[in-house]
Amino acid sequence: MIVVMQPNATEEHIQGIVNTLYELGLNAHLSRGESITIIGVVGDKSKFLEKNPQLMPGVERLVPISESYKIANIKFHPEPTTIDVRGVKIGGGNFTIMAGPCAIESKEQLLESAWAAKNAGAQILRGGAYKPRTSPYSFQGLEEDGLTYMAEIREQTGMPVITEITSLRALETAVQYVDLLQIGARNMQNFELLKAAGKTNLPVLLKRGLSATIDEWLNAAEYIMSEGNEKVILCERGIRTFETSTRNTLDISAVPVLRSKTHLPIIIDPSHASGVREYIAPLSKAAAAVGADGLMIEVHPNPACALSDGAQSLNPADFKALCEELKPFIQLAGRKFE
Repeated sequence: MIVVMQPNATEEHIQGIVNTLYELGLNAHLSRGESITIIGVVGDKSKFLEKNPQLMPGVERLVPISESYKIANIKFHPEPTTIDVRGVKIGGGNFTIMAGPCAIESKEQLLESAWAAKNAGAQILRGGAYKPRTSPYSFQGLEEDGLTYMAEIREQTGMPVITEITSLRALETAVQYVDLLQIGARNMQNFELLKAAGKTNLPVLLKRGLSATIDEWLNAAEYIMSEGNEKVILCERGIRTFETSTRNTLDISAVPVLRSKTHLPIIIDPSHASGVREYIAPLSKAAAAVGADGLMIEVHPNPACALSDGAQSLNPADFKALCEELKPFIQLAGRKFE
């Protein structure tokens, strides 16, 4: 439920509603616009309704919310959310590119990838320290050694760093080194991991599950946000369909659908969506044109020798060319790319 306050509602009126909610054991989520303040009610609304809130001073109307996700709901927070990561802004009219290798293989490989990404225009370095792989015999990542390299290279390049966490143990270690946490498709409904990430103060990039609906995805985001961490970024990375010509099927329509449902920033990962290097550029342009807030792209100094996902990784020259080609699409979509 949402309490819409009157345009002339005073701070005392607003605080009166908030205090009432807390006294009833409910949570209040404030969203202040230029002329109207709305208060989201989280919890058993029946307790609140018994108080006849529509008669309380400053209240204009009550709006029911049928969706099970509340804090992630655009009705709770009509303005787009902007997340600041060491000065890099994600969402709110900005276009952000996260780039780097699928898996960290060595300090030298990560450093070369980082400078290639930064020089081309990427603002955030991505790198996999923990790699959930289909086969248990595939390269699983360098774990804490990889995180150490990320922290060192952040100091050298000035780029914030993001890595995927695959377990509670990985989370406990990663928070000591990185600026953003990534929860991958396979863990989108790992509710214990989501809740643990919600107890951190780090932004969380939440990838869509292999076969998840958009509402299931938003409810996963709600798990993180309900623990107090509202810095969530959604990442569309393709869903599993009957089509086999690409690794997954990029659901480009997810962007406008999400815009109608949530205030959270939306990133697209064309690398995992396609699994094919040649398709990354057109999918990236489509993502920019449809209004996504950014991209996550795999970049490797020598994709042919990559230990993970080489077939969908761009080399530095191709990535730089793509960033240049993207600029008019980003501009036409009304986004800032700096």
